[in-house]
Amino acid sequence: MPKRISKQDKLTILRAENLSKFPWLVHGFSTRLGGFSRAYGGQALNLGFTPDDSTAAVERNRTAFSRELAAGSDLRTLITLRQVHSDTIRFVESPSKSRLVGDGLITSTPGLLLAIQTADCLPIILVDSKHRAVGVFHAGWRGTAKRIVEKGVGEMRRRFGTRPGDLKAAIGPGIHGCCYPVGKEVREQFESQFAYAAKLFREVEESDPVRDKYPMLFLTARPPGHSELPKKIFLDLVEANRRQLLAAGVPPRSIEASPLCTNCRTDLLFSYRAEKGKTGRMMAAVGIGDGCGPLGRVKGV
Repeated sequence: MPKRISKQDKLTILRAENLSKFPWLVHGFSTRLGGFSRAYGGQALNLGFTPDDSTAAVERNRTAFSRELAAGSDLRTLITLRQVHSDTIRFVESPSKSRLVGDGLITSTPGLLLAIQTADCLPIILVDSKHRAVGVFHAGWRGTAKRIVEKGVGEMRRRFGTRPGDLKAAIGPGIHGCCYPVGKEVREQFESQFAYAAKLFREVEESDPVRDKYPMLFLTARPPGHSELPKKIFLDLVEANRRQLLAAGVPPRSIEASPLCTNCRTDLLFSYRAEKGKTGRMMAAVGIGDGCGPLGRVKGV
């Protein structure tokens, strides 16, 4: 269970070490701390318009997050998507009058703050420092199977002339391989797409305390004499997306991945699985500022 958030919990934004050296760049990954939502354990920073929260609270949270994230810069326009677990990437030059649909955003226009929402899926930020272009992507298992981040590298190359070797990538907090059981159909989809798919999954035999104590109850006529327990299959989303970035040409040293698992750290992060669907949404955001850069960097992305 998530801890109860108190009034003393400050709005906390996590930032990547490898992106923090660019003074013109604004970026960050939100946490659940320091907001105005009461639906998720106190004063939580829910940034998604979820059924359990009020629109007014979410709007206050988004304003507070944008202000804290962009402190010292001129970024104020937040660009978001209606996310559909796709590989659709939107190129943005100015605020859209209609709601954008997709799971990735890219721009080279200063003053825009691109953001995607997560609550277990991986948020991934790409930065091309040579052309001052940025992108942010929502990578759940479906988007990962569709190669959204790999396609994101390609879209930045097409739109901005980005060379993969110049990119810096930051994979934010999400559900890790320790906590992400999936079905056989998910593994089969990855096996049909990636030669290295076997390295993305691990199997764990389920335990049964009754079976362990009374093994004779589970005897069968089939050799070797006992029915087999099903095995749980766990997917490593972080490694899956890291390999896609490598395949696209991003250097290993340019990829930074958060050690934080949303399912393990509900004291700090929202997790759809851990909280059985009743949870808020975090944001990963990136933008091109006026050169001042973000303040108050917090390690641990």
